[in-house]
Amino acid sequence: MTRIFFNEVVTRDGFQMEPEFVPTDAKVALIDALSDCGYAKIEATSFTSPKAIPMLRDAEEVMGRIRRVPGVEYAVLVPNLRGAERALESRADELNLVMSASETHNQANLRMTRAQSFAALGEVIRVVGGRAAINVSISTAFGCPMEGDVPASEVLQLAERFAGLGVRGITVCDTTGMAHPLQVQSLCEAVQRLLPPQVQLTLHFHNTRGMGLANVLAAVQAGIVRFDGSLGGLGGCPYAPGASGNIASEDAIHMLQAMGHDTGIDLDRLLAVAVQLPGIVGHAVPSQVAKAGPISRRHAAPRQPA
Repeated sequence: MTRIFFNEVVTRDGFQMEPEFVPTDAKVALIDALSDCGYAKIEATSFTSPKAIPMLRDAEEVMGRIRRVPGVEYAVLVPNLRGAERALESRADELNLVMSASETHNQANLRMTRAQSFAALGEVIRVVGGRAAINVSISTAFGCPMEGDVPASEVLQLAERFAGLGVRGITVCDTTGMAHPLQVQSLCEAVQRLLPPQVQLTLHFHNTRGMGLANVLAAVQAGIVRFDGSLGGLGGCPYAPGASGNIASEDAIHMLQAMGHDTGIDLDRLLAVAVQLPGIVGHAVPSQVAKAGPISRRHAAPRQPA
């Protein structure tokens, strides 16, 4: 079966919607625990304005204190050139840049037109040069909660233009969980036909309408081998009405491993981390496998009444 690579985003995308600040010590401990689970990449934090996302105001401290495990890349989201400079100073392995395929969402999220965003991110890519890998995430690729359908041609055009700037990877994002499996299959096939083979293509799904795992499966069947996931299914977008959490990493990894795929993840170790998450954020989380256990788990037969 195919080798699948997972990027864990819980301490960035997962935590950004949490109402109560997660202490820096807890973030560092969580990233360190996840580093031992077999992830290809961990998106640790974001170098955005503390006023915009107070949860991630400790980005420098988090990046300075985490234990860097060989073979694991530590990525960060950066919104602009100043964020990129901070990320480089913090020795991030990858800078994840973001803009939307939807004009309305881009202006709500970034306060810029798409043309302005592309120009600004192009400048970031130029200035960074080869000092860190660059990934670009295209938000609302499968639909916008304000505009509705987003033409595939808009996504393809952005992907092609960023690939032309020499980025290492592109992530196609279902920001508000509007995708369905047939749409996923079609867009994944189209993007793969378009991009050079050296460009890493990642899919980012939300489970807003309960189709997250179905969309993962459709993407795998279309040839995708890289996915974002958030432990516990945490996350969302503050500028996308109705956006709930990401796919739960442990649920997606469990499904793919049950089907025979190699994810590189030690699922038992990951579940041991996942069961601690409600205590970290102070509430229950949406994932299922951490509660029910993997399908390999066995239980004693019920005792018969005397």
